[in-house]
Amino acid sequence: MTAPDAGRGIGTGITGTNGFPRGSFRILHVSTGNVCRSPITERLTRHALADRLGDPLWGGLIVESAGTWGHEGAPMEANAEAVLADFGADASGFVGRELLDDHVIRADLVLTATRDHRAQVISMGHSAGLRTFTLKEFTRLVRAIDPATLPPLEDGVVERARALVRAAAALRGWLLAPTAEADEVYDPYGAPLPFFRSIGDEINEALDPVVTALTGVPARA
Repeated sequence: MTAPDAGRGIGTGITGTNGFPRGSFRILHVSTGNVCRSPITERLTRHALADRLGDPLWGGLIVESAGTWGHEGAPMEANAEAVLADFGADASGFVGRELLDDHVIRADLVLTATRDHRAQVISMGHSAGLRTFTLKEFTRLVRAIDPATLPPLEDGVVERARALVRAAAALRGWLLAPTAEADEVYDPYGAPLPFFRSIGDEINEALDPVVTALTGVPARA
């Protein structure tokens, strides 16, 4: 069993030659500065996974984030921390990162705040197209997938997650957004706390069906 990756993600299994755990599934959240939207999404995802699975190691899921113009080494915005506190999620130990090729190469699923971020990730290459979605796009696709077609939780969260991404990619051309704006999470940078909270609610709502599909476990009532 590996130790936490300096607060940036946690996995299980024996460490491979690349320094990362075998049998893991890496989820990468991407926004612009990596101080508002992607930190909120990263930490809410971790919080939800821990809540559903009751396992601090989340069955091999590693959740992290980066920014296309990331403030390398910066803390998350104070209002983002306040939003996480509202949900009871842990904001501690966060350090901003600029998106690098290595992050995309290692990611099994990339969820971006906007379509522009998605395009930037895909433009980096590394066969990222089939595993890169906006968060809201992925939510829409996941809602259309029959959970019965996914591997049961007994087969492991990692196998279930990989199957979910394949199913979502297969649906992408068939289930389009009603409007272009429907797939966007707007940037709250510099906005007052109420707007940050509205973005936090938006992100949390989008994450709920995704985490349910990943884990096979619905949110607690």
